[in-house]
Amino acid sequence: MPPRCARPLPAALLPELNLGLGVDLGTSGVRLAVAGAGARQPLWQNACPYPGPFDDPHSWRNGLIALAQSIPVPLRERLGAIALDGTSGTLLLCRADGSLLDGPLALALPYHQACLEQQEAAQALAAAGPNPPSTAAASASGSLARALRLLAMAAEGGLLLRHQADWMMGALLGHWRWGEATNNLRLGWLQTRNCWAGSLERQPWSSALPEVFDCGTVLGPVDRSRGGLAEALDLPPGCRVVAGCTDASAAVLASGAGPGDGITVLGTTLVLKQWAAQPISGPGLSCQRLAGRWLVGGASNAGAGVLRRFFSDGQIAELSRQIDPSQPTGLRLRPLPARGERFPVDDPNLEPVLEPRPISDGRYLQALLEGLTAIEQAGWQRLRAAGAPPLERVITLGGGARNPQWRQLRQQSLTVPVLNRPGLSAALGMARLAATILPPP
Repeated sequence: MPPRCARPLPAALLPELNLGLGVDLGTSGVRLAVAGAGARQPLWQNACPYPGPFDDPHSWRNGLIALAQSIPVPLRERLGAIALDGTSGTLLLCRADGSLLDGPLALALPYHQACLEQQEAAQALAAAGPNPPSTAAASASGSLARALRLLAMAAEGGLLLRHQADWMMGALLGHWRWGEATNNLRLGWLQTRNCWAGSLERQPWSSALPEVFDCGTVLGPVDRSRGGLAEALDLPPGCRVVAGCTDASAAVLASGAGPGDGITVLGTTLVLKQWAAQPISGPGLSCQRLAGRWLVGGASNAGAGVLRRFFSDGQIAELSRQIDPSQPTGLRLRPLPARGERFPVDDPNLEPVLEPRPISDGRYLQALLEGLTAIEQAGWQRLRAAGAPPLERVITLGGGARNPQWRQLRQQSLTVPVLNRPGLSAALGMARLAATILPPP
């Protein structure tokens, strides 16, 4: 049984293994970073899109393997620990040896997939039973509803329910028994009690649930068996696996945010996070114990991903320069990529509003950015109403943090300083976390 907290490596291990490798499995692709503990910037980082569809787990594995080939050999030889994050709520079924099933069950159900037909069952399981309830698992957009859909489709028993990060972590360890706490909150894991919510532990399929460990736990050495993931990545035999977290929480670890800071991740989706003195719960909210503190937030289905439906990255940069943030468009768009929202409202039937479209592309982009800004403002208001502390400033991460006009629109709306920090990635947060168990470089 691994320890419940991070610990230094045994002195017998080579002292040159003093760097952490961080893996970020995001919505659009994989990012890697190499860094020491507490590093403000990575020694090296790189990113690539998935080589196949996002819902195909082979894309995660193959993308990571391909990208790892670009790690400079002198840095690779010093990798003493690895931690990875994944998208919150992306769930799959696998066999006990980690192998995938056939047909539709060979694919994962992504984080944004709502399962309305399982909502009542998920609510009942998450709320009724000997253990406390979980609001995070009681939604049609939660992992529990996705789990029930997957189990209903399965024709064989003895299967495992694993989130994206946990399945990949199992591939590094050579077994799939374990899961990380923050990745399993929407499945019904209660960090306040270290148990599963409601009656989940009493279900006939409860053996499909992982044994859960906290972020930062040293889980053991990488499995260097022939054909395994660690061999394909060419990780040193002494490299340890450290339990990571969700992708947005990994970005928070990279940000260095403190009390009074809000963290907005402007990636494919829009994610808000901030530290709180005590746990906060509610529909569509996430609350995680991370690095000994409580991190509360929420994730919208809207985000920069919807912008790419209409414009390329180059067009967004060019059209943004035409925007005058002091002259609002007056349009009230709701730039969801499809029907359904998780936060700031938990409504699987909420429809996008992408029209009217002005003749001017620059004005349409501004209206979309204004719509995303309105969602962010409503999200911070929702967190404040739920008991989160007031904002003093907002630190912005992700690709959208490179857009100064969007930053100005947001600062006008939020009425607090908004800082853009596009260079701080979730992968850096994971690299720093992994490196905390190592001797200093």
